[in-house]
Amino acid sequence: MNNRKISNKARIYHRYLGFFLAGIMAMYAISGIVLIFRNTDAFKFSQTLQKEVATNLNEKQLGKSLGIKNFEIEKTKAEKVYFKEGVLNKQTGIATYEVKKLPVILESMTKLHKANTTRPLFWLNIIFGFSLLFFVLSAFWMFMPSTKIFRKGIFFTIGGIILTLILLFI
Repeated sequence: MNNRKISNKARIYHRYLGFFLAGIMAMYAISGIVLIFRNTDAFKFSQTLQKEVATNLNEKQLGKSLGIKNFEIEKTKAEKVYFKEGVLNKQTGIATYEVKKLPVILESMTKLHKANTTRPLFWLNIIFGFSLLFFVLSAFWMFMPSTKIFRKGIFFTIGGIILTLILLFI
C-alpha cells in the first residue's frame, strides 16, 4: 500500500471513530473537569439524611456506618453526639446529618471516569484509552510527510510534548 492510500485510510478511520466517540469524549471531558473540584462542594447539592445506627458505636464505627469520610466527633452532650455533618441521638440511635452529593448524571460520569478493575465496565476505559492512542498516532498519517502542513504539525507536536514534560515535572 502506498503512502497516499495509508493517509486516506487513516483520515477515514480517524474521522468516523471521532464521530462515534464524540459522546464518550464529551463525557470524559466533563467528568474530568468535575473531578478537579472533587475536594470542594462545586457542582454538589445538600441532602439531609436520617439513619438509625447501633447505639454503642465508637467514633470510627459511627463514621463508617454513616458513610462519612474523615468522620470526627466535635462534642458529646448527655444524649447527643455532635459532628460536623449533623447530630446523633445516643438513646434512639437516630442520626440526622447532611451530605453533599453530585447530581446523578455527574456522579455516574465520575464513577465511569475513575473505574478500575473492581468495576464491571473497566474494559470500556481500556477501549477508550486505546481509541485515544489511535487518534494520536493516526494524526501523523493524515497528511503526507512532504507537505507544509505536516512539517508545521511536527512543530506543534514538539511544543505539546515539551508542555507535557513541564506539567509532569512541576
